[in-house]
Amino acid sequence: MKGKIAVYCSASFNIDPEYNKVAREFVRAASLCGYGIVSGGTVKGTMGEIADEIASCGGYHLGVIPRFMEQYLHPRLSEVIWTDTMAERKTYLRKDTCAVVALPGGIGTLDEVIECFALLHLKQYDGRIFLLNHKGFYEPLRQLLRHYVDTGMLKEETMAMVNFADTPTQLLEMLG
Repeated sequence: MKGKIAVYCSASFNIDPEYNKVAREFVRAASLCGYGIVSGGTVKGTMGEIADEIASCGGYHLGVIPRFMEQYLHPRLSEVIWTDTMAERKTYLRKDTCAVVALPGGIGTLDEVIECFALLHLKQYDGRIFLLNHKGFYEPLRQLLRHYVDTGMLKEETMAMVNFADTPTQLLEMLG
């Protein structure tokens, strides 16, 4: 295995199907390039979509799921890690990964990526951070980070730790 990538994504069923399409495209390509995928491991929303896609191409998929969400466990994961809390889940999601990738997602995805960003800045995470900015999804976050730089709250080189990619292909090229 080339390395593991933590993938953060939506658990919602009520999103533009285009987001699920690019999510499937990314995890298939990453799996075929030799990356293992680590995700929340449920059947819900984009998480379920990527689990199905990884299984269909024979990729490795580690699901990290809190015990209180057991009823949502995806049945086609390669491996499962059970946790007791969401905080513990976030720790295991990024453990031993070379990168985290935020696909379009909700408040949980935002929480996960911002925590990784803070940990990377504090040298407590040594992977890389990528946001799949499909259809400009993460432009408001990019603008917020730019505002932080412009007001002196964030250094330019710190903002540069977050990599924005417009397509799954571009993201894979950036991963190297």
